Amino acid sequence: MKAAKLSDRGLVRVSGPDARGFLQGLVTGNVQTLEPGEARWAALLSPQGKILFDFLMSAADDAVLLDVKAEQAADLVKRLTMYKLRAQVEVANETEKSTVIALYGGPVAEGARDSRHPDMGARLIVAAASADATLLTLGGDDGLADYAAHRIALGVPEGGVDFAYGDAFPAEADMDLFNGVDFKKGCFVGQEVVARMHYRATVRTRVTKVLLEGVAPPPGETITAGDKAAGTMGSSAGGVGLALLRLDRVEEATQAGLPLKSGETVLRLA
Repeated sequence: MKAAKLSDRGLVRVSGPDARGFLQGLVTGNVQTLEPGEARWAALLSPQGKILFDFLMSAADDAVLLDVKAEQAADLVKRLTMYKLRAQVEVANETEKSTVIALYGGPVAEGARDSRHPDMGARLIVAAASADATLLTLGGDDGLADYAAHRIALGVPEGGVDFAYGDAFPAEADMDLFNGVDFKKGCFVGQEVVARMHYRATVRTRVTKVLLEGVAPPPGETITAGDKAAGTMGSSAGGVGLALLRLDRVEEATQAGLPLKSGETVLRLA
């Protein structure tokens, strides 16, 4: 088993007697069925159905912990507080006093299982002051880059690099494929748009795993099929990458025998 200190992650605690019900009406994932030992992907959307924040939810006593991008934690607290009204909840940014550790690459006996993929591993949330000692007991810190390579190999997108906040719908970020949207739980912010795209099968763009033949293009680099733009490059590691692709143009290119390219690098669907 490997362990990586995720220094780019923050933590928001939503606590109080109404915590689960409060979040249930806001986010894409089912909070009411969240079980101890599980980290479930979810997002808070705009009313138009686009991802503003994504996070892994886990249960802790009377609270729900949101493992979120560290740079987004303060804004997530503000956004959730806007919806609070009379709900008996407290929303707190605990990024400074908490550390998120990813456990992966083998059997994992502790932490909250990351339900995005059977092989993703688990998330362990510890006090920041004890994080280094915890990592020592786990065999040391394998690092962000190693964990990113693990995530990319499994085809799991990362917000802010594989899709843009405020611009991508959940299906474009593959949230419907990695247990990030519950279509049976009832209403949430942006639900009508998301459900319509799902049931009418109108998703035109998705994050897709690709194999790279050549130097890995940087995130945001344009991908072309012939003379047409077909998408943008996301994260990559070890000759494998994630790309946000226009599905119709990829199909056209396949039928015409045209390669997908970003600069001089050829991309092939994995």
